[in-house]
Amino acid sequence: MGGEGDGVAAGGVYVPFTLPGERVRAVGAGERRELVDVLQASAERVEPPCPHFGVCGGCALQHWDHGAYLAWKVERLGGTLARQYLETEVLPAYAAAPETRRRFALHARRGTRDAARAGYKARKSWDLVDIVACPISDPRLVAAIPALKRLAAPLFEHPKSAPTLHTTLTATGIDVEISGVEARSGGLSADGRMQVAERAAEADFARVTIGGEIAYLARMPQVRFGPAVVSLPPGAFLQATLGAEEAMSAFVAEQAAGASRIADLYCGVGTFTFRLAGVAQVHAADFAPEAISALTSALASAPGLHGVTAEARDLARRPVLAEELKKTDVAVFDPRGPALPNRPPSWPGRGSPG
Repeated sequence: MGGEGDGVAAGGVYVPFTLPGERVRAVGAGERRELVDVLQASAERVEPPCPHFGVCGGCALQHWDHGAYLAWKVERLGGTLARQYLETEVLPAYAAAPETRRRFALHARRGTRDAARAGYKARKSWDLVDIVACPISDPRLVAAIPALKRLAAPLFEHPKSAPTLHTTLTATGIDVEISGVEARSGGLSADGRMQVAERAAEADFARVTIGGEIAYLARMPQVRFGPAVVSLPPGAFLQATLGAEEAMSAFVAEQAAGASRIADLYCGVGTFTFRLAGVAQVHAADFAPEAISALTSALASAPGLHGVTAEARDLARRPVLAEELKKTDVAVFDPRGPALPNRPPSWPGRGSPG
């Protein structure tokens, strides 16, 4: 199995939607082919749970048995580390349950005045797949797709606009950050913004922002990290599923037990910070000032912590030096671009909508 989820035949020929040990018929030239038929199926082949699988570009391996897939992921991680001469124990993989992904990105294209076309990108194409089901995403997000299509309809005043709706389910409702609206001509008109706000209100969205600027706000999108309640800045990174976030945070806090001072690098809005601050003093750093501002503002909602200091710092250009870590017992390092909408895999680790 290749690193991107395509089966690899003899001679280095890649064929999507195939599995190790299968005999298949494929067409094309060069190292990339297209599957025509499975002549001899693997015992690990299963029926994909999504009706869009194979057309939608979001998921690549829903046809593979869950256990075999997870074993491959662990093996791939070990191989990636080994290429950097890093040897370590790799723990069993965590896989989120179906219907638990709390964020996705819908790409929108011009439709009617009442509703845009919106969905995930088709495989190897800029075309859209009109999504009617998404078994890895929270049903509340899937149910909001018609309202998101209505929300996107006024965004096409400029012919170069190609909006993407980064949609997140929070404790206080759905948060939508819209990117891709052409701004050089002055951005969305006052009438367009009014229509966006009206349609957001109809759908009872918590907030809608366009390029980080508020277009509609009914209530701040909030999440809880341990004892803290954090108000999210537009486009803030969250782990794709709450279950994965809680499992990771519990593991990190357990490993930090007994520390007196902890560094949380690439802390984002505090996914690990607040749980770690229940163990020891924490210094949190991230390149996004808005993430640090959200983290520090939430400190008042979380009494009983050992103490948190935070700084906005580009850790790639100005990394933390050994001298600064002299009194630090544990460093957590999670460079995932926390201020930007992201696309990690979700259930069963076999797909990433948007």
